[in-house]
Amino acid sequence: MDIRFFDDPLEGPRAREDVRIRQIGLFRYPEERRFMFGIELTPFVERPSIEVLVTNGAGEPAGSLHVIETLTTGFSLVIHLRDRTTRNPYGLTAVLYYAWPDRDRQEVERRTITFDMDEAGELLFKF
Repeated sequence: MDIRFFDDPLEGPRAREDVRIRQIGLFRYPEERRFMFGIELTPFVERPSIEVLVTNGAGEPAGSLHVIETLTTGFSLVIHLRDRTTRNPYGLTAVLYYAWPDRDRQEVERRTITFDMDEAGELLFKF
């Protein structure tokens, strides 16, 4: 029996300071009110947390998402926008971090992307 815990057997889990965001994917729905956010991380030993903040073209908060100690290196979730009407361009900031109850949060990586909601479909950002 061959049991594999990682897609690439040559790449093992990494320590917290070496965990990185590999890519962020977006699928924009036609009604321009929501999009699917997907992320892929490098393999990790300790479970990281992810904070996602979305701002509209005026710089106002338009959505947010928090994933506390993810179990998997890749997942996707739907984010609903707060704006009544579309206000392009949108900015999305994903922060990969570790937190402890007795210490400050350790930010490992921060990625910011911009996108428009005018056209439905997929966008992929590789790092």
